[in-house]
Amino acid sequence: MARTGGGGENSTPPQPPPPIPRVSSGARLRTGADPLLVICKCFSVLTALTALLCIAVNVLSAIRSFQDGSDIFDGIFRCYAVVIAFFVVIAETEWEFVMKFWKVLEYWAARGMLQIFVAVMTRAFPVYSSKRKDLVLLQNIASYMLLACGVVYVISGILCIGCIKRARQRKEMTRDQAVRDLEELERRREELEQLLISEAGV
Repeated sequence: MARTGGGGENSTPPQPPPPIPRVSSGARLRTGADPLLVICKCFSVLTALTALLCIAVNVLSAIRSFQDGSDIFDGIFRCYAVVIAFFVVIAETEWEFVMKFWKVLEYWAARGMLQIFVAVMTRAFPVYSSKRKDLVLLQNIASYMLLACGVVYVISGILCIGCIKRARQRKEMTRDQAVRDLEELERRREELEQLLISEAGV
């Protein structure tokens, strides 16, 4: 008689259950961008573009002053405005190398005062203000835009928005690093699991 039952020779061994798909912990930890940081980034880009406009306007003014020879001092004044506006652009990039030597630019109130100073320098009218109204119009647009950015920075600095932004940036960097480390651990665990499965099947 053929043997029947669970202990028979022809019985098939129980198969292991299929692996349950895991949801990545890194994916669960990833959240949307901080709204404050997004707003600050957009405003920083706008300020940098406005400072670049001031640079262009002052360069044009300096070239015309030197070409006409009517006001050499105005040309020199515009060159200084270009240099200072260049520092405004660099400050908006928050380049670590620059911030290391110019700690004062980390404070928004000081950064805003620098922007207001550049706006005033750009707004200063040379002797050809009545002849070249197109250049004067560009000066007005650039100076008032940068003046508005500077006022916003000064007010935000007084309200300690810059300190809050830096604290959130550090928190976000720490969280991103933790997520990357966790993803690396999960990847390594999956590799070890595949290795164990392949060795068990040999």
